[in-house]
Amino acid sequence: MNLHSPSAIKDLQRKHDFQLSKSLGQNFITDPGVIDSIVEGAGIKEDDLVIEIGPGIGVLTAAAAEEAAKVIAIEIDRKLIPVLRETLGGYENVEVINQDILKTDLNEIIEEQRAAGAFAGAVRIIGNLPYYITTPIIMQILESGVKADSVTVMMQKEVADRIKSGPGTKAYGAISVAVQYYCDVEKVVDVPKSVFIPQPKVDSAVLNFIIRKEKAAELKEEKLFFACIRAGFGKRRKTLLNSLAGTCELDKEGIRCVLDEAGIDASRRAETLSIKEFADIANIIADKAKKAGK
Repeated sequence: MNLHSPSAIKDLQRKHDFQLSKSLGQNFITDPGVIDSIVEGAGIKEDDLVIEIGPGIGVLTAAAAEEAAKVIAIEIDRKLIPVLRETLGGYENVEVINQDILKTDLNEIIEEQRAAGAFAGAVRIIGNLPYYITTPIIMQILESGVKADSVTVMMQKEVADRIKSGPGTKAYGAISVAVQYYCDVEKVVDVPKSVFIPQPKVDSAVLNFIIRKEKAAELKEEKLFFACIRAGFGKRRKTLLNSLAGTCELDKEGIRCVLDEAGIDASRRAETLSIKEFADIANIIADKAKKAGK
C-alpha cells in the first residue's frame, strides 16, 4: 500500500471510519521525498532503536522500520491503532503503543528494549509533531534526560526558525537558548504546506537535534539559569538591568553588580546574549545567593 497517496489515505479513512483530528494536529504527509529526508537526516542505522512520536497511519514508521533494528511508535489516538495494525502488519520490528507522549517514560522503554536485546546501536527519536504541543514535547524530552542520541522532528517552520536562531537575530528567544543548551541543531529540510492532507495554514521544517554529551555551559544551578532566560526574554524590550531585576530577590543595584562582574553592559537586551553569557550571569547570582545563605 502506498501510504503517501491521497487516495490510500482516504481509503483507510473509509475502511476504519475515522476522521482526522484537528485537536490532535493530525496532518499526513503525501510526499515520499520528505519521509526520505527525515530518515536520512536522523541517521538511522540497522542496529538503532527508533522511537516515533505520533505515527499517524504509519508512513514514516514503515520507512524507519526498513532501516532500524526496532521501531517503537507512540500514538495517542486510539482510533488509529487498528489502522496501524493494518499498515504495519508486515513489519516484525515495529511495536505500537497507544499512549500520550507527554505521559510516557521513554527511558523505561529504552532500557526495556536494550535489556531484551532489541537493539545495540543508538537511540533516535523522530516524528511529525503537532504544532500546538511542539515546544512542550521537545523540552520534556530534553529536560527529563531521555537517553537518546538525536531527535529529528518536523514542526511549524516559524518554531524551527526560532529554535535554530542565534544571538542578535529577531527570532532568537528563550526556546533558542534552552534547546541549544542541550543540543546542536541542524536544519534537515523545509516542507511546504502543500504536501499534507489536510493542508495546514503554514509551512513546516524538519530539524535534527544532536543531544550533547556535555551541555553548552557549566552551571552551578540549572534552575537559576532557566529563570534568568525566562526573565530576560519575558521582558525582551527592556534592558537586562530591568528585565532581570527580582531574579533571586536581587534588586536593580544587585543585578547591576552581577552584570558588572560578568563584564556585560547593563543596557544590553536578552536577545544579544550568548548561552555562555546567560550562564555567567546565573553562576554569579548563584554564588551571591549562596553567600547570603539563600
